[in-house]
Parts: sequence; C-alpha cells; structure tokens
Amino acid sequence: MLGSFKKRFVFGLSLAALLTVAVASNALASRVKDLAILEGIEKEALLGYGLVVGLGGTGDGQSTEYTVSSLTAMLERLGVTVDPNAIKLKNVAAVMVTGNQDGFAAPGSRLDVTVSSLGDASSLEGGILIMTPMKGVDGKVYALAQGSISIGGFNIRSGAGNSFRKNHSTVGMIPNGAKVENRMQSEFMTSGQMAWLLHSPDFSTAQSVTNAINKVFGGKVAKAQDAQRIVVNVPESFIEYPVDFISRMGSISAESDQVARVVINERTGTIIVGDGVVLRAAAVAHGNLKVVVKTSFDVSQPNSFNESGQTVVTPEITTDVDEGNASVIHIPYTGTVSDVVKVLNEVGASPRDIIAILQALKLSGSLQAELVIM
Repeated sequence: MLGSFKKRFVFGLSLAALLTVAVASNALASRVKDLAILEGIEKEALLGYGLVVGLGGTGDGQSTEYTVSSLTAMLERLGVTVDPNAIKLKNVAAVMVTGNQDGFAAPGSRLDVTVSSLGDASSLEGGILIMTPMKGVDGKVYALAQGSISIGGFNIRSGAGNSFRKNHSTVGMIPNGAKVENRMQSEFMTSGQMAWLLHSPDFSTAQSVTNAINKVFGGKVAKAQDAQRIVVNVPESFIEYPVDFISRMGSISAESDQVARVVINERTGTIIVGDGVVLRAAAVAHGNLKVVVKTSFDVSQPNSFNESGQTVVTPEITTDVDEGNASVIHIPYTGTVSDVVKVLNEVGASPRDIIAILQALKLSGSLQAELVIM
C-alpha cells in the first residue's frame, strides 16, 4: 500500500525544514580527544555587571533605578559628583557580561564576551562597554572586559509605532573583549592519575576508550569508572612528560556507540534520525482534518419610506469540514537508518504528519529508539 502514496518527501538541508541524518550502522572510530575532554581543563563561566555608553537614544529609561545608581557610583569613583535626579539615561544601559575562561588561560590572554541588556534598552547598537570586572563562581576577579559591542543587526523605530528590526539588538558580542588577569586553578593530574570525561556518556563507549588506551600503553593503565569517567594511571616513563602522554592518548582511535535516538522539533518540523534506529512491523492510518470557517457580511437596509428602520450589518458564517481519506499503511521491519528513511519517504506525508506518526509509533512500541522532543 505504500505505493499509493506518490508524494515526494525530501530529507535533507532544505527549506522544507526536514533534516534526516543517516550514518553507518556499525560503530565508528574517533579519536579519544574528539570523544572526551580531560578532567580539570574545562572552561569556567565568568560573570560581570557593567554599563554600556554611547547609545544613540536607545538606552534604559528613567524608571531603571539600578542604572541610575550604577552611573552615579561610577562617576563618583572618577571624581565627578552628580545629582542622580539630574541624570538622563538615553545613551546608557545596564548589562550583564558573560564569558568562559579556559583552565590554561594565562594572564594577558584575551577572551570573547557576550553583553546582554538588563533594563528596557531597545538596542545596544554602537555602544561601548565600560571596564567591567568578571568574576568566577568563587567570587574572585579573573578578567576585565571592555570594548565596542557588535550586535550583527539593528533596530529602527519611527513615528506611528512603525519599526524594523534585524536580529536581536539587545545582545551583542565583544570579540577578544576581556583580558585575563588571573589564572584558573586547574589540575589535570593528581597523584599520578588523570581522567577523561566523555562528551556523551555511554558504557560501551567508555569501555571501548579504556580498551584502546590499554592496548597502546599495555597493562591496566586505564579503567572506566562509569559511563562517563575513565581514570588513567600515568606510566612511570611519562610522569615527567604528562603533555606527551596526553597528546598520545588523544590521538588513539576508539569506537563510539550511542543510544538509538530520534530528535524532533515540532516548531520547525525538523526530524533527525540517528544510528541504530529500528522500526518494528506496524500498520498506520493517518488522515487530515481541515476545518474552514468563513464569515461574510451583508447589509440590511430599510426602504426609503420606513422612518424607524436602521441600516445594520449582519454576519453570515459558513463552516466547511474536510476530512482527508486515510489509507492503512503497512510499515515493515526496518533494521537500518536507510530503511527507515525509505519508509518515511514513501509515506508521502508532511513533516508535521511524520512527527505525529513517529510519536504514535513510539507509544505503540514499534519505534525502537529514544524519542527526544525539542
């Protein structure tokens, strides 16, 4: 019955917004450093509060009291005493500054930062961030941010409520906008041990990485503690050369294995089918119900000799209900991603219909994969 559906259903990077990723069914080999990150060198989040100046009338309003207080305090530190009630905020905006610092970042190196409006500023276009300390979770200042903001868009407003906006104008970037002042306390080797953390925790992948490391360095150098953490004992010959040891481990190839997963996004109609997805035999009947409500207006007007009559507008409402014919579709057992793609192509439904079908197949037990809804 699949042959009765002849509509073309395209999977790929297209304006149809349906994306299907088909990969080989066998486990693929990847480098250890592509599968995991060394524990202790993760990037740490930094946060700061600052002011953006130089805005062309798009800053915070007078009701944003914390912006007034911040500007007053900044001017007083610079030796300028002002009356807070006399400050006009059109060209100033309070912002949060965020970034991530690498564990190996040395003082003097630069970081990219993101600047986000806190108040009711309409745009950060053309603004300059004033020197802002950025702190870590321990409350210590690790970087200082300052520079011109790039928002990659604009926000134009004119009279009568007309406006035109491109991209998000209240969030911007400052490339290399922060200077590192203090190094993070990062330790990737403790008592002759280090550990790899898998980006996607999986017991099979963890054991595969462990076996690959042991095969190259011999013995029981590596041991998987759980689905994510793999502890490695540094051999005596590499104790004084940990960088060389890490470099060699990172280049080792290991097979990765992940849980079969189907990811769908109902807002965009996107579907991603991963490796290992299996459809067991099932029968599907899926139809479309379309309801169209139309309203037309007629004018009822009394004749010219009727003095008490009034002209009135009377609405006339018509409702059309169209329920599409639903054929029963037999879905055979599919053991590979290519089989799943072939079946979904021949169904000939829209992306949103396919999403509904996949959800129903999951509930029925036919879809042998984890269903993730974004």
